[in-house]
Amino acid sequence: MLIVGCGDVGLRAATALGAARRRGPRLLALTSSPPRVPLLRERGIQPLAGDLDAPATLRRLSGLATHVLHLAPPAADAAVWWRDFRTVALLRALSTRTPPRALVYGSTTGVYGDCGGAWVRETRAVAPATPRAVRRVDAERAVRHFGRTSGARAGILRIPGIYASDREGGTPRARLARGTPVLAAEDDVYTNHIHADDLARACVAALWRGRPQRVVNVCDHTALRLGDYMDFTADLYGLPRPPRIARAEAERALPTTLLSFMGESRRLDNARLARELRVPLLYPTVAEGLRAGMQG
Repeated sequence: MLIVGCGDVGLRAATALGAARRRGPRLLALTSSPPRVPLLRERGIQPLAGDLDAPATLRRLSGLATHVLHLAPPAADAAVWWRDFRTVALLRALSTRTPPRALVYGSTTGVYGDCGGAWVRETRAVAPATPRAVRRVDAERAVRHFGRTSGARAGILRIPGIYASDREGGTPRARLARGTPVLAAEDDVYTNHIHADDLARACVAALWRGRPQRVVNVCDHTALRLGDYMDFTADLYGLPRPPRIARAEAERALPTTLLSFMGESRRLDNARLARELRVPLLYPTVAEGLRAGMQG
């Protein structure tokens, strides 16, 4: 198994495979960071030097793995704002010899755009509203084309906000401590979540049980507006609840990156996660996940 983009979630996915390693897959990870090599080896993962932004360094990947987990994001400053050249380079490298039997790509639920708080299934048409989400749609199309032309069982996981108490920036504690405001109730948006450990388990399940060309929403059962989520977290940590402001004021006071998360509202249907990938969530709601993190 080859992990491309072996950050926090990739390492958790490797851990999820730990029990099967004696009879299961050998774990490989692409890395362009020499300082990361010792950590990968410590986790039982063989590092492979390569850079998605330098396609010539990816040639050795061809025919190397039967299962590929692709978690690397598109470049943030792409010269062509709507293309994900990293995914294109990876898929070209994997296509030159025997392609993998399965490839799973970690996308984002941002590809749906603003849904006005509606429940969203995987069959909903994408409507990306940011360059980042547009690049993800481009990557999804490339993955599907790869699956159709190579015969690989290619799947796409659409991922919302990832949280975990042991993940860097994995809780809103720092944001609460800064007193960053949230939207007033009448302007608030629905937000979606998945614990990093549950996401890692879903990645592994998709590699072995995912259907060809299938999209799966990977989220828990939480259906909270963002302000309510922040209020709950503040109460849990014993911090002041964030101030509420109107959307017009937020547009004047908050940075664009933060506003982008406040401009889209949707509730994700996760039936495929349970029915097809058969992943029982360790943390069915953020309340359970965050409380468990405080006890751990």
